[in-house]
Amino acid sequence: MAASTTTAPTEAGTTAATPGKAPGKVRPRGQRSPLASFGLHATLAAAAVIAVFPVLWVLLTSLKPAQHAITTDFVKDPTLENYRYLVEETSFFTWFGNSLLVAGITTVLGVFIAATTGYAVSRFRFPGMKPLMWTLLITQMFPMAILIVPLYNLMGQLGLLNQPVGLIITYLTIAVPFCAWMMKGFFDTIPAEIDESGRVDGLTPFGTFWRLILPLARPGLAVTAFYSFITAWGEVAYASAFMVGDENLTLAGGLQTFVTQYTANWGPMTAASVLIAIPAAIFFVFAQRHLVAGMTAGATKG
Repeated sequence: MAASTTTAPTEAGTTAATPGKAPGKVRPRGQRSPLASFGLHATLAAAAVIAVFPVLWVLLTSLKPAQHAITTDFVKDPTLENYRYLVEETSFFTWFGNSLLVAGITTVLGVFIAATTGYAVSRFRFPGMKPLMWTLLITQMFPMAILIVPLYNLMGQLGLLNQPVGLIITYLTIAVPFCAWMMKGFFDTIPAEIDESGRVDGLTPFGTFWRLILPLARPGLAVTAFYSFITAWGEVAYASAFMVGDENLTLAGGLQTFVTQYTANWGPMTAASVLIAIPAAIFFVFAQRHLVAGMTAGATKG
């Protein structure tokens, strides 16, 4: 009996058949099977639901009346009473203004200090450079909680307690070390020949940095600005310890007023949480196209 065989193709792009095996459709390399594709999309959908659910639940709770605030009902008797109470019966706008002031100044100063420090360490060699880099690295190893007492004593001695300036300085100690390391890594990716061309054209080192290097460092600057803003906008521990009185509280400290030893006013607190998230979301929308490039460059070259 003759063995069943198939002939090899004569045209390019067709699949060669093997003896004893009928020709069939071969999946191109890298293409997933329908089952694998379904599993991947199902996993991504489940992860998205898990990530979005807490935010959605806070939003829904802010629309519930007080008697239904801790129930498991998604929507029951929706109302805007919590938002009305927040705006009319509390010092929310004062807290909002204080947070905006502190976060805005922290962002501007954080970007400037981190960018100049990162550029100096990337381009120049000077006495004390290695201790400076080690200091920036070591300061990131300490948990924020253990620094509250020494910083509180220091701010008290300087007369900066219950002052926005004290809070701004505190947030800079958190944001600048990390951002300076990241900016140093980003500046390392920019060719040094650009600096040399600036000096040939008669620019000072700061002029070269300001006019030639900074425009190329926008992704890194976007990450630095976003990190500095989020650090100051959403921080709770220092804001609660260093600031007292409704006229001085930031949003993070203002949220503490809705929680007492025995009760928690969930409606206004969740309403405030929703309103607090809006500026951060807007900032993220404007910075997002630079975030991936900036964080990747800083991480891979740092």
